[in-house]
Amino acid sequence: MFGDTVALTARALRKWVRNPAAVLPGLFTSVFYLALFGSSFNPTSLIPSNIAGFQLSVSQLAQIKSSILAQTFGGASTYITYLTAGIICLILVFNMAFGGIDLVLDRQLGYLNTLLTSPITRASIFFSGVIQNMVKAMVLAVLTFVIALVLPNGLVLGPGFGVVDLLGAFAAFSLFAFALSCAFTALAFSVKSIDSLVAIANFVTFPLIFMSSALFPSSGFPSWLSAVSQVNPVTKAIEIARLLMVKGTLTASQTTTVAWDFAYLVAFAVVLATVGYLAAKRVLKAD
Repeated sequence: MFGDTVALTARALRKWVRNPAAVLPGLFTSVFYLALFGSSFNPTSLIPSNIAGFQLSVSQLAQIKSSILAQTFGGASTYITYLTAGIICLILVFNMAFGGIDLVLDRQLGYLNTLLTSPITRASIFFSGVIQNMVKAMVLAVLTFVIALVLPNGLVLGPGFGVVDLLGAFAAFSLFAFALSCAFTALAFSVKSIDSLVAIANFVTFPLIFMSSALFPSSGFPSWLSAVSQVNPVTKAIEIARLLMVKGTLTASQTTTVAWDFAYLVAFAVVLATVGYLAAKRVLKAD
């Protein structure tokens, strides 16, 4: 099973790398999202320099902006610092949701049927689909992180941020990506057309993103939406990465929060991997 999974995954990734039209848009999307959302959604840009006829000095305005970021946005030095983890999760969600298009094409072009009549396990077919989509998305996640670091007024990492924090943040992203990839890979094997996959993906992805703390703190949400946000796996992955990026060195309570969020993501990944595999196994049959 392992060898078959590696071979099928390598084949898919070679196709991806050899097609610049499939790689470059992801890179530009990262720049676009960070620059657009980081500028247009930045709440500190709404602060007027003149309040009730009193002209604020540059230092006073900067102090107010810093206070808003510290109190409302978890101590982030810039809005893009707060936003980066959310944008990475947004990119992961969209790539997981629409990454199954290649798998639907494999079915329509007859390649999947060839695999199903060959002496390889159904598990290798399923998990190769999971891994190829996950690898593609994680490459874009790394690029997004690097882009956030070099953008003007971009990502400012917290004091003490090191390799362990970086690995912790991307471990959270990887768990989240794996779970979603299992779900959407099973969906891609289950539907018969790209239109069906896109319709379902659109229906799922936007609530996942906008019912999370990806763009704004959930503390500003209505009570019902805040409650939903707290159990949204997108929020859990973001909370881990954001705490590590913004704080660097965590307090005992923050470490506990990260540990519980990791446990949540592990359980989420196990459930979706199991359900996804069982669902795919039922539909992976030769025509």
